[in-house]
Amino acid sequence: MSNTSFSPSVCNDLGNYVYRLIDPRNGETFYVGKGRGNRVFAHVNAALTLEATEDQTSAKIERIHDIRRSGLEVIHVIHRHGVPDEAIFEVEAALIDAYSGLSNIAGGHNSNDRGPMHATQIIDKYDLPEIDWEPEHKLVLINVNKFESSGRDALYQQVRFSWRIDPRKAEKADYLLAVVRGVVVGAFEADTWHPATPEFFPEIEHPDAKRHAFIGRPASDEIWTLYCGERGKRIAVDKMKHIQNPIRYWNI
Repeated sequence: MSNTSFSPSVCNDLGNYVYRLIDPRNGETFYVGKGRGNRVFAHVNAALTLEATEDQTSAKIERIHDIRRSGLEVIHVIHRHGVPDEAIFEVEAALIDAYSGLSNIAGGHNSNDRGPMHATQIIDKYDLPEIDWEPEHKLVLINVNKFESSGRDALYQQVRFSWRIDPRKAEKADYLLAVVRGVVVGAFEADTWHPATPEFFPEIEHPDAKRHAFIGRPASDEIWTLYCGERGKRIAVDKMKHIQNPIRYWNI
């Protein structure tokens, strides 16, 4: 028999906790979260009220339905409890970063800036030249989660689509900067912005009319050197650091 709730006394003793949902068919952790009380059981309880075909169904809910259809129950693991309020986001983020293929929609707290990195990336991040000055240009900063260092043109293809961005503000920008974990790795110019649909971008893999993409090119060598240098430049201006939003505007 599976547990669906904790008693009030258990909830009180647990305090803040971080938990994992595990698929019993293969032992795979498919969701990580944080909470108090009976939060850990809320996902399965919510799944019981949703059919797998409903629009609200997420990858997490679909996984729970699949597990139940196989005659099994989701395994609930309290990974760490009694976590102080000021540490709960960091503990959750570390756990999210530790498991690949999760159904979490959002990444861990500050994962873009302080998440898993190769030792070489750590050296680069903290031993690179800094952008510690206010630029004279109007800039759009775009967080890029997966960066393949294979040339400026290839990075342009990674950065150009598709974003939930205000095209009116984006069109005011002099340059677009590609940012990976707080480091500027590319600079680009946009000629035009359009809805991210095949009408404008036949090669796009995931069309979305609510998102936008741009047509442009890598910036000049002078601008590239200014903002990227040889291997990237770390953003050291406080107001532009440690922000998880995919899009940031600077001087716009």
